Amino acid sequence: MASTSVSRIVPASPDKVWSLIGGFDALPDWLPYIPESTALEGGRVRRLKNPEGEVIIERLVDFNETERQYSYAILQAPFPVNGYVSTLRVHAVPGLDDVAEVQWSGRFNPDNATEQEVVDLFTGIYADGLDALHATLAG
Repeated sequence: MASTSVSRIVPASPDKVWSLIGGFDALPDWLPYIPESTALEGGRVRRLKNPEGEVIIERLVDFNETERQYSYAILQAPFPVNGYVSTLRVHAVPGLDDVAEVQWSGRFNPDNATEQEVVDLFTGIYADGLDALHATLAG
């Protein structure tokens, strides 16, 4: 099983960051790659569309408001992986109230791709996503 993780310090308190990204259906609020999200099954499943119109369906598998984190599994996507589970976390930075660390990590099995190809793919998606989050919060 392959894995990757990307972290960024962002210019907002952990509570403010979590209020923006903590909703499972909130990706369009901060992630340009996902302009459309539809909540299904009482909010436990999200049906996403990317700018090309490709559909991604994900299921919430763990949510912890107190720890400011959630994990989800991909059920359907145009990515060359299976067994994908990812976690999005918001951490406080000791001694600093006006910034937070956001970590986006995932583990997955390559499917018709090399391990390095899928690690590079998701490292890029996470890095671009956290860069977009930083820009949204700095804006």
